[in-house]
Amino acid sequence: MATNRATKSGFAAEAQRKVNAKYSEELASESLEWIKGVTGENLNTAGDMDNFYEVLKDGTILCKLANAIQAGSVKKINTSQMAFKCMENINAFLEAARNFGVPAQETFQTVDLWERQNLNSVVICLQSLGRKAVKYGKPGIGPKEAEKNERVFSEEKLRAGQTIIGLQMGSNKGANQSGINFGNTRHM
Repeated sequence: MATNRATKSGFAAEAQRKVNAKYSEELASESLEWIKGVTGENLNTAGDMDNFYEVLKDGTILCKLANAIQAGSVKKINTSQMAFKCMENINAFLEAARNFGVPAQETFQTVDLWERQNLNSVVICLQSLGRKAVKYGKPGIGPKEAEKNERVFSEEKLRAGQTIIGLQMGSNKGANQSGINFGNTRHM
């Protein structure tokens, strides 16, 4: 029984090591610099995991960031250091991030930050939010988001496109009524 438990904890440690290997100190530092610039808060912008976690773990800075992007995004910021109050702050930030347009796959779970399980997903969320902030008149980070380039075709143009045989369909060269014949026929 004890060896089984040790094996499970070994797998968990290996899985956590893989998650932590994806963490980028450079992107984390860039995210903290961006938060500092948008909120005006004086915070340590070192990108190491320990500092990143310490700055963001209670969620107050994240809530202030959401309110700096759009006033009133987070109604109440809890200042208590009690676990459930801090997790409420993180949840309020995540809700605001989704409202700003951050896709669900680029957000994180509350425990990823609170229990320090996956700080990389927190960085991804902040980077995504940084791209969305430009729409709200705030400075952004990361690559500029693509703009929609919608095209509208007339019915006539759409019908004309249906008569064209695309190259994906193959070729009918060498075909006759009895089938496809490439090259010379077989003589017997």
